Amino acid sequence: MEPLHAPWRIEYILAPKPAREQSLFSEIAQSSNDEANYVIARDRTCFALLNKYPYNGGHVMTVPYKQTSDLNGLTDDELGDLMKLTRRCQNALTQVMRPDGFNMGLNLGKCAGAGILEHLHFHIVPRWSGDTNFMPVIGSTSVVPQALNELAALLRAALAA
Repeated sequence: MEPLHAPWRIEYILAPKPAREQSLFSEIAQSSNDEANYVIARDRTCFALLNKYPYNGGHVMTVPYKQTSDLNGLTDDELGDLMKLTRRCQNALTQVMRPDGFNMGLNLGKCAGAGILEHLHFHIVPRWSGDTNFMPVIGSTSVVPQALNELAALLRAALAA
């Protein structure tokens, strides 16, 4: 197994975060501007959106409406809804982007790499064989091959079908 290194992300991880009354995800959950926030699906207890700072093209996050930093803060129904939406998003990404595989998971706690500590969220990152190249390694630049608004529209359509 070869490790995946994403050194360009450390600047974002270590950067000071603005003080908020509620989490960024709570603000997005309460917003009605899904296009500006790249929200691609809303379900009963959770929603999905594209990551504005993706590791890879198509990086989606699924988020419970309830702000909690740990899975134990969710009811069984909320946890089930979150996993079902995560699966639906994986299927939509497969249909729209045809990746070779996925990295999926969540980071709980600062030491585990959580960027938004107070509001857990699953990451769904499509991967392709050979998708890491010299740009992020040498140029400290991530190449995202498709505009977020275009991809969001395609994923919304796939999720609505």
